[in-house]
Amino acid sequence: MSRIPGSYPRLILFAANEDSTVPTRYPREQMHRIKYTKLTSEQILGKLATAANGPTSASPLSDVFAGKSLKIVLDNGPTLSYRFTDSKRLSLTEGDAVAVQAGYGALTLDRIALFSHLIPKTQRGYIVVVDQDTNLATAFELWFSGYQDNREVQRQVYQGYVDTGAAAPTMRHGITNRVEGHGYFWKQDSGVETLEFYPSVLYSNFVELTRFGGELSWCAPSDYIKISDDKYIYSRVEAEFSGTMTTYVLDPNRVEQVGMRLGFDDADALEYSMFRGKGEWVGQIAQFEPFGDLGTTVAQGNRAAAAAGKGARQVYRPLKTNPIMTRAQVDAAVAKNKTLFAPNNAMAGNRSPMSTFLSGKELTLRYDNGQAFSYRFDGAQSLRWQRDGESGWHEEKYESFESAPGVIMFGHLLSGAKDHDAFSIVADFEHGLVTTLHGTMGTPYMGNESAVKTMFGVVEMKGLTPPKYRRHQFTDELVGRAMSWNYAPGTASPNGAFAPGLTSMHLYSTPHSLSWIIFLGNGAGGLEWSGPASYVKIRDELYFAYWLEEACNGTLGTILINMRTMRNCGIDYGAGTNGLRLSIVGAHARHAGRFNTVKYFTPKTSVTA
Repeated sequence: MSRIPGSYPRLILFAANEDSTVPTRYPREQMHRIKYTKLTSEQILGKLATAANGPTSASPLSDVFAGKSLKIVLDNGPTLSYRFTDSKRLSLTEGDAVAVQAGYGALTLDRIALFSHLIPKTQRGYIVVVDQDTNLATAFELWFSGYQDNREVQRQVYQGYVDTGAAAPTMRHGITNRVEGHGYFWKQDSGVETLEFYPSVLYSNFVELTRFGGELSWCAPSDYIKISDDKYIYSRVEAEFSGTMTTYVLDPNRVEQVGMRLGFDDADALEYSMFRGKGEWVGQIAQFEPFGDLGTTVAQGNRAAAAAGKGARQVYRPLKTNPIMTRAQVDAAVAKNKTLFAPNNAMAGNRSPMSTFLSGKELTLRYDNGQAFSYRFDGAQSLRWQRDGESGWHEEKYESFESAPGVIMFGHLLSGAKDHDAFSIVADFEHGLVTTLHGTMGTPYMGNESAVKTMFGVVEMKGLTPPKYRRHQFTDELVGRAMSWNYAPGTASPNGAFAPGLTSMHLYSTPHSLSWIIFLGNGAGGLEWSGPASYVKIRDELYFAYWLEEACNGTLGTILINMRTMRNCGIDYGAGTNGLRLSIVGAHARHAGRFNTVKYFTPKTSVTA
């Protein structure tokens, strides 16, 4: 993401209308938006002129190519003829075009050399990676103003070789899944620290520890290219955010990298820099492709392939597929339709059994924020509630599940509330404790986007003495874990093939965010997105979590995760053109590994005399 001076452990940034104000109800959940200018092509061209001398670098640039010439032949691409005057200047001839002079920068990692340059008076450039032992090469052609958002870097990846006059090699670098599931901490020579995870063959997940305080993880379409068994190329573009491209050569054995960043920050200043980094391996999560599948092709399954054309790739652009609604539009849609706990929900094929535990009970849920709600459960799906001090009762439909003995999750709307409020509640009747996720509809950005706050309290009822001081607590025990969730049974075909039901993977990437990865047809990780989240410990191995599909479809997902039974129960809350919905969620889980990252989220403090 773009650089902001200093470290912001509780950073809140907005990209709403100019007259938006900071929300006071739920400030922590509104951090996904960062305001970037819609730069024109002319503005970008003018700013790129500052990079005429090549990229900056905190580490000394390499002179590996100084005084040399390289002719790089690219499959289905141009032939690039380079003459390197010294360690900072080169001339380039693309095919039969006229030679151009440019500044460049190069760094090496063992015998792998990476160099980058822009082409003066254009919005184009290249990153080239050369293996000096095999003479194989990978080139990224780069350009701006190739998409609706001009600032988003576009790329076309070419494989090829250095023409030495000998017979052309038959081998090539190529895409791979050999680093899928890896996770790293990186510290670059610029001082930037990140956590980076590769849970997919199409996307990656990164946490900006220095630039954004490490609260949220972000997702970006990515390329993974194998040079050798111990050298790889990784590249991402921050699509739907700053548009910046980061590309580096990775040595997983020594956990070292050399790379380049190109893009514009939040102040629209150009960042074009080389970097050298060292890091730590933080773990490996599972891959779900068949054994022997090395990822040399991307198996889309029943998902449409990316549109044809130069630089085409699959990119998750949720705000272009989910219509943004105003508050008035949401109110009108909700007035027409409310769908409560529909039995045919796609994410409820593996739902938990409906519980009758609450039927006939009367109780009060008293929260530490001063609110209290009394309940009368008239049946397995009907209840009445009233706020403390009210005389009348509100009737609602509810759904409940008993995830563990004496732990009940239930949810309902608060009919008549101006923000279309809903409760998702976990009550522990053995310990007299309750935690509620209070969802409301509408944020400063979208009328159909949820907001949430967490309320802790106690259960008051006949025969139960609630504790005075003990409460459920936020926890980091899930942080770094990856779990796959199967929401519906699979089906076997007559030929013996088996089609899995709806399945995705959660990566609990930071104490305040969660990412979801959609699997491709062969089980590889595919498209990915991330949103704010929190995790509450109910009991050992029992956790209450939420995530917000922020800057996406606006849904609030709430699940109670039982690590002993490896299943969840939950409720989704959202609104759209079809009205308001509370939906049942139920899935079976598989452990998918864990990244050991908790230590990176320890608060850092400094004291100045």
